[in-house]
Amino acid sequence: MRSMETGRLHVIAGPMFAGKSEELLRRVHRAQLAGLEVAVIGHRLDSRGGADRLSTHAGRSTPARMLEDATGLGALAGAARPDIVAIDEAQFFGPRIVPEIEGLLAAGVQVEVAGLCITYDGGPFEPLPTLMAMAEEVVKLTAVCTVCGADAAFHIRLIADGAAALQATAAQVGGAESYQARCRTHRRTAPQSTA
Repeated sequence: MRSMETGRLHVIAGPMFAGKSEELLRRVHRAQLAGLEVAVIGHRLDSRGGADRLSTHAGRSTPARMLEDATGLGALAGAARPDIVAIDEAQFFGPRIVPEIEGLLAAGVQVEVAGLCITYDGGPFEPLPTLMAMAEEVVKLTAVCTVCGADAAFHIRLIADGAAALQATAAQVGGAESYQARCRTHRRTAPQSTA
């Protein structure tokens, strides 16, 4: 007889505006329809939905525990453990989230993770690349390039005058006022003026 089965890790990754949070909440909704117990986790830096809600750029939201760090995520695998733990904006938790997720998986909890796998300047955004390597399933989404409409696997950060910035910090929170999705061809060009 087998001991407790281990959980499975599913990662939803991509640039900003790719619909990662939308896909995560779609999966949460489906699991809830199936009668599964789901714990939804977000990072406090993401204030789109307020102090106790996870929200998407498109306006979809659900109640969530908004945490400052990954410490204690493994405690969700206690006596009343959920069937699924869904974590949004995993990049904000940093590499310390990896052992917490491993603890949940070892306890038989399925983990759904969404987050940026790439920084505004095109580099890997840990811990997503590590989580992608560990996962049973990886869904890599693209956005729509704001310059040409092609698939955008990247995003850039804007400065006050709308020009592309290459000096900003990778973890600065923002939306369309601060970032734009870009294809490979246009990721290093300044945005077109809308005036």
